[in-house]
Amino acid sequence: MNDKEHLIPTEINLHRKSRLLTVAFSDGRRFELPCEYLRVNSPAADVKALGHPVTGKETVNIESIEPQGHYALRLVFDDGHDTGIYAWETLYNLGVNQESNWNRYLDQLKAIGYERESIQATGDKPLELKILYFSYLVQKLFKESEQVRVPPKVADIKGLLEWLRRKWSERGYLLADDRVRVTVNRQFAEPFTRLEDGDEIGIAPNSPNPPPPPK
Repeated sequence: MNDKEHLIPTEINLHRKSRLLTVAFSDGRRFELPCEYLRVNSPAADVKALGHPVTGKETVNIESIEPQGHYALRLVFDDGHDTGIYAWETLYNLGVNQESNWNRYLDQLKAIGYERESIQATGDKPLELKILYFSYLVQKLFKESEQVRVPPKVADIKGLLEWLRRKWSERGYLLADDRVRVTVNRQFAEPFTRLEDGDEIGIAPNSPNPPPPPK
């Protein structure tokens, strides 16, 4: 039997503001695991079957932690992903191999030409926006609304939709420019409509029927 199977967590703490999950184990090891790192390394079958690295999770957070018996946690992320069951051994391995796993992930992003957004301070204040979803988007994205902080370079509706598509990753196709209409503070907006801090953004589908996922 693998020695790691005897390891059990002695501390599990979610630091939402810092987007970190702290996990300490019975052997004395303690790991600070970023939510983004946990999300892109989800053990869920649908993630493993993608065939490409998960992108657009720079600002993802964990909404809730659900124990699975005495052997694992189910992590529910604020992008709707909730099928990852993280066994104790999985969390331990993610902690021990965090640096090599992360470097491999960055290499994978580089190979597909994806430029990961930095969430470090840039000198400009990020915008705080409230996003409201309507119609089938509520069911497909698993939420009616969310508060988001977007990078300073996201200045208009076109940029916001591009950022949201990256954020929602495999569900991003639902927010294609030609599939939704957008309001800003309850007024219909154009792609070039500028955004300001505190804006309320409404996103509604153009059709009552959701499009099929891309092949």
